[in-house]
Parts: sequence; C-alpha cells; structure tokens
Amino acid sequence: MMCNDARLLLHAYLDDELDAAQSVAITRHMQGCTACAASYADYVQLHKAMAQPSLYQRAPDALRKQWETPKQAASPVIAKPRRGLVGLAMAAGFAGALLLVAPMWLYVLHPRGADTNLVADEAVSSHIRSMQQQHLMDVVSTDQHTVKPWFEGKLDFSPRVKDLASEGFPLIGGRLDALDGHSVAALVYKRRLHVINLYQWPSASAPSAQDITQWHGYTVIRWASSNMQYVAVSDVNEDDLRQFVLAFENDAANPPMR
Repeated sequence: MMCNDARLLLHAYLDDELDAAQSVAITRHMQGCTACAASYADYVQLHKAMAQPSLYQRAPDALRKQWETPKQAASPVIAKPRRGLVGLAMAAGFAGALLLVAPMWLYVLHPRGADTNLVADEAVSSHIRSMQQQHLMDVVSTDQHTVKPWFEGKLDFSPRVKDLASEGFPLIGGRLDALDGHSVAALVYKRRLHVINLYQWPSASAPSAQDITQWHGYTVIRWASSNMQYVAVSDVNEDDLRQFVLAFENDAANPPMR
C-alpha cells in the first residue's frame, strides 16, 4: 500500500469503518511508515479533543421553543385516497417487501459463514478496489525478473511470479495487499481488456482441490500447491480463468531453465 492510498483511509481506520483486509494493510503500512503513523497519531488526538464534553453547548430556550410543535395545532385534513392510488401504494408496498426478503434469500444461497465465501468476498472487494486509479500496482513491469525481486524484504516469503504472455495472460505488475488476515503478494495479469488479480501467501493447511465461486459477477478460484495458497479473481468468464490457473500451475510445475 502506498502513502497516498493509506492517507485516504486513515479517518475510516480511526472510526473502525474498514474491512479486515484494509485494516491489516493500514496497520502494516504504518508499522513501516513514520509519516503516516504520525498523521494517524494527530488524528487520534484531534478525535479525542473533539469528543470533550466542554465543547457541547445547549441551544437557547428561545430557539428550542421554535422547534416545539404547538399544543393546539389543528388536526390535519386527510384526503380519501383515490382507488388508483390505493392500487399503486399496494404495489409499492409489495415491491418494498421483496427488497427486504431478497437479501435473506441471497444469504441462504451464499452463506457468509463459510470460510470459502468469506475469502471470495474479500478477494472481490480487493479486486474492485484495485481498479481505482493508482491502486492497481505498486510495481509496473511485464518482466517477471523485475516484479519478483520487488517483493524481497516486503514479505516473509518469496512469491511465484510467472510471465504467461505466451498463454494469452501477460504479466503487467504486482503490489502488496492483505487477504484473509495475511499479507499477500498480488500479481496482476491481463486477458485482453480484463484484469486478473492473483493473490498468494504461505499456507500449509489449505486444501489442494480447487474451489470455484461466482461472487457478485466475478469468478473466484481458490487452490493450494506446495504449501502456498492462491486466489485468482477476475470478471473474465469462468473458462478463461480456469485456463489461467491451469497455465500458471503448469508453468509453476515446470520452471524455466536458468
């Protein structure tokens, strides 16, 4: 995470309005950035100062009386609704009821208590945030030998970085991110006009079988290999993302000779 991004989120971080992934990213960034940590400390002091009871001022009684409803206010005249308007109101009420019930069905179809869906939700949120201006990449390069060394000293593991341009998935860069409570390497690939984010971090307990989730219009594929966990997310069709995962795994299993 870059300083410009962190400073935009410091107020939300102070008010506990960020999701778990963003909070971890901000925390880790401030551990290594004294400027952002100092800005956050200033915000904390300002927040405490603004919360002092001495700053509260009671409105004058004359002003408060203007807000009060007169005791002898005339009873409002209620017009009898026309028949057509009654039908329209009933239809609107039914539509409102559907809007209340729909989220319940979505919850049943996609139970958020499942670990897989929680990771998928975080991955999609991170993917969408990365599409914002200047959020996509910390290092911009199509050369895997430039992207991979960039992560050195920033993570406690060495990520796999593969150039899959020959398979139709060119590497365009990478960045630091947070997912499932971990600091992760995010590699960025392209598929024509679409972006693919590939997250990876060490995990000895992750299942090796692929888990594919359709989440808010995005496809998320999660799998593990050689004590590493991977999550690929994109708005490309599922077949293309499967092909990307297959290309990455085949290339990872057969690294180029040096």
